[in-house]
Amino acid sequence: MGAYSYKALNEEGKTVKGLLEGDSERHIRTQLRAQRLKPLEVISANATDKVEEEKSTSLFSSSRGGKLNTRELSMLTRQLASLVKSGLPLDEALQACAKQSKKPKVKRVILQVRSRVLEGFSLAQAMGDNPAAFDNMYRALVRAGEGSGYLSAVLERLADYTQSSQILKQKIKMAMIYPIVMMVVSLGVIIGMMVFVVPELTGIFSQNKTELPLLTRGLIATSNFFVHYGLLLLVAIVAAIIGWIMFLKKPENLRRWDQTKLKLPVLGELIQQVDSSRFAATLSLLSASGVPLLQSLNIASQVMTNKIMQEASEQVANTVREGVSLSRALEQAQCFPPLLIQLVASGETNGTLPQQLDNAARDQERDLEMLLSVAMSLLEPATIIFMGSVVGLIVMAVLTPIFEMTKLAH
Repeated sequence: MGAYSYKALNEEGKTVKGLLEGDSERHIRTQLRAQRLKPLEVISANATDKVEEEKSTSLFSSSRGGKLNTRELSMLTRQLASLVKSGLPLDEALQACAKQSKKPKVKRVILQVRSRVLEGFSLAQAMGDNPAAFDNMYRALVRAGEGSGYLSAVLERLADYTQSSQILKQKIKMAMIYPIVMMVVSLGVIIGMMVFVVPELTGIFSQNKTELPLLTRGLIATSNFFVHYGLLLLVAIVAAIIGWIMFLKKPENLRRWDQTKLKLPVLGELIQQVDSSRFAATLSLLSASGVPLLQSLNIASQVMTNKIMQEASEQVANTVREGVSLSRALEQAQCFPPLLIQLVASGETNGTLPQQLDNAARDQERDLEMLLSVAMSLLEPATIIFMGSVVGLIVMAVLTPIFEMTKLAH
């Protein structure tokens, strides 16, 4: 059986869409008529994915229509783990997950996996047909869970991992939203004053033949620039952003930029903490689920966002392959925090490597939260001081000549 998306008319003449399982399009149309629906269009889910993939390619997008975000993947994994743990057969568990999902995209992905499972493939093999939804780490863990007979336990760990990843991303986004909004509002207020307010205030100086202060002349020149060349400046900024994006598409340029970011005072430490936490959490999950260490290291390197950190983790894998201990390999890479190296060394000595990696990931997440709070405490007053200073300069540039004119009048 396969998954099919359909478009039909109900008894009220309204168009409805959805997904159904069936042996063929004819079977789907029969089911629709049994539900008193008039079928208009029935398309195989694979064909739908192909159309969506062609559309995304035409829009220069590399993601497939079946890609799941972190929240969707976490909910699906949690539901599947609970159903498998209750003793429900895998195909029925997948069907139940598909019925519970309200999003057609998620439902289509689940039904595709179920159709492959019904054909005799393992769950990991079935998920391999949709790598955009289930990455290498996810499939490796599912494969290890199926091989060991503890699929439900592995799925529960996966659900916890995806949920913690989602929480970490939300913390970073929330930490960045406020200063970005403050900066955008500040720049908007300043530009608005330059374009609309300052010309009206400085118009009274045009009739005065006395020489204006340097600060006032600079304010008038800046205001005139924004009035006459503001649109050109906006176009230049947009062009610069597009050019920067195109510049970073080259691997060597992206590598140099990632290397530069690691050297920045606060941002570099933040990136190192984020990638190290992801590395430790992923490696802990893979090791605890029975995935071999070398394979775990290769998979863990893929979760890193910084190219330098990713190369360092690949170097760690190569060093371990040569027979060096993991803690020694991490120390030689010179990119990982000392606490992570110490905990890994302790885990290797005591035979508790997965647990120590998990402890390292949690400690680094706490350090990351502290670092974000410090960054926020610095960015908020800096933005306020910046806006206040600019507004103060504008006020001084306007009031200084007015005071001088008042003195001359007296």
